[in-house]
Amino acid sequence: MKATVLIPAAGTGRRMGGSVSKQYLELAGKPILAHTLTLFENHPLIENIYPIVPPDDISYCQKQIIDCYGFSKVRRIVAGGAERQDSVRNGLNALSEDGLNQPQRPVLIHDGARPLFDSQCLSTLIEIVGEIGACTLGVPVKDTIKDVENNRITRSPDRSRLWQAQTPQGFQYRLIREAFDRADQDGFIATDDASLLERLGHPVQMLEGDYRNIKVTTPEDILIAVALLGGGK
Repeated sequence: MKATVLIPAAGTGRRMGGSVSKQYLELAGKPILAHTLTLFENHPLIENIYPIVPPDDISYCQKQIIDCYGFSKVRRIVAGGAERQDSVRNGLNALSEDGLNQPQRPVLIHDGARPLFDSQCLSTLIEIVGEIGACTLGVPVKDTIKDVENNRITRSPDRSRLWQAQTPQGFQYRLIREAFDRADQDGFIATDDASLLERLGHPVQMLEGDYRNIKVTTPEDILIAVALLGGGK
């Protein structure tokens, strides 16, 4: 079964500054979100793509991103919520409404502002999702990490066991749906989707990704992304 992708891109990008949401900022001649969508559009194991954007941006996104660049795998644009978790939940609801809620269907969730991941990893990611139900990309941390409280270091975790989580993260539909439903019941908010399964005790495989897979969040990240793209050449 081919995978369906949810791409939450409903943030306002306050840390970026300016009046344009970060997902629409230009990167090497093309909006960041368009770069991200292209990575999935061109992969043979991706069947449907659901961008999730602020409700007021749906028309703009359709005309300036989807239609402009001819993304044929975009099933429809979903209205995002107040928080990232709300946006992904809306995406899962859209899959159910569209009949894409088969229990073992691979569902990938990827940040709209990560336009540089290596799409060659998708085949392995989807394969692992089929085998154990959940998988996330990540990379080992390079720096020593400090646990700090009130500006005082309380401990230094063992760096050899620490990984930086990335996206895409992949799940069987039944598992991520259950995880979201349980989180809603418990009022639990997570910073990534894999955490919702971790709290239920379900194993999540870590698949080594790429340090190039940065999330474009600040103006400095734009400069780094341009450099990683070869200066737009």
